[in-house]
Amino acid sequence: MTATHDRRVVVTGLGTTSPVGGTVPETWEAILAGRSGARTLPDSLLAGEHELPVTFAATVHTPPEEVLSKVEVRRNDPSGQYALIASREAWADAGSPEVEPERLGVALGSGIGGVWTLLNQWDVMKERGPRRVFPLTVPMLMPNGPAAAVSLDRGARAGAHTPVSACASGAEGIGQALTMIRSGRADVVVAGGTEAAVHPLPIAAFAAMQALSTRNDTPEAASRPYDSSRDGFVLGEGAAVLVLESEEHARARGARIYGELAGLGMSADAYHITAGEPEGAGAARAMLEAVSDAGLAPEDIAHVNAHATSTPVGDLAESKAIHRAFGAHATRLNVTATKSMTGHLLGAAGALEAVLTVLSLYHRTVPATINLEQQDPDIELQVVTGQAATLPDGELAALNNSFGFGGANVALTFRTV
Repeated sequence: MTATHDRRVVVTGLGTTSPVGGTVPETWEAILAGRSGARTLPDSLLAGEHELPVTFAATVHTPPEEVLSKVEVRRNDPSGQYALIASREAWADAGSPEVEPERLGVALGSGIGGVWTLLNQWDVMKERGPRRVFPLTVPMLMPNGPAAAVSLDRGARAGAHTPVSACASGAEGIGQALTMIRSGRADVVVAGGTEAAVHPLPIAAFAAMQALSTRNDTPEAASRPYDSSRDGFVLGEGAAVLVLESEEHARARGARIYGELAGLGMSADAYHITAGEPEGAGAARAMLEAVSDAGLAPEDIAHVNAHATSTPVGDLAESKAIHRAFGAHATRLNVTATKSMTGHLLGAAGALEAVLTVLSLYHRTVPATINLEQQDPDIELQVVTGQAATLPDGELAALNNSFGFGGANVALTFRTV
């Protein structure tokens, strides 16, 4: 396995606040145990007078008020709060690397941005007048607010970027970090995604599209990727961050290295504003590009952390894309769908699943998909269920898929070092 780029990029730190854990160790333990983060929403979120058709979501496991100061909570939208929590954990996990501010960057995606701030302040203006609108409303609601907050927190001056490509945003942020380091713009980049859209309006809107599962009586069983009875995704929230470094920078400081971010693939379907291309042609191109960019062949990939949202159409299209990209090797891949436990974190989904993909390679363990009772016969994949799968010794590579509304396709290749 030989990289096609002189400047290799490695993962030295991981951080998250997710529906199943407030930290990476907590999240990884919950994922291996097969615990769902989906739960019935409290009355304060349900806005009962609106009679929401979906009354559950995968909310963050640990309230940010337990981690951040009162001032930080007050001055940041929840999406920014989650980003600060995840980035600080990742930075500490990386050993708080010493790096010149001009060589440190941030690339943090978000699909929706500060929807809580926007809608809450609209209510304030309607009920109490324009003079009572919070002065920091604009920086709190803007999609690049979380990246800016992390940049300020870390003193990062090489760039603070915010890809906005719906559910592929977090993965695209990681891809942008890869490009920044390869090009020489930065030595270290804090990269990932964040989302805080568990609000009555997005819930109502996704439900109106018939995109959400309506299993209100059994939230834990609602996200069931690849199952014949799947009926939609479970809305989730949280953030996930990776600290990425050039290999020479990481080696020089003696950093612990989880693995290498070796390849990036991106494409667009140009098919439909919400639905993916049904035969998976664009998604397959992104996968193949990510594999090729890493200097690998399809048969070098051992594991795929699939996008697999639990929608009837989306899961089938991704299955077709995997077969299109991998051919006969498709049925030998260890495929998992961790959204069965975390729900769908929208713009943070790809980043959280990147963290889990890195951990799968590092620990040589692929978590099992839960709630898969009867696999859709049209989905011919080797989906890990029941118990985690053990990956073999030696050099390994894995793929992380992320697809978003608007036809955005992003695939990331990670490998062992």
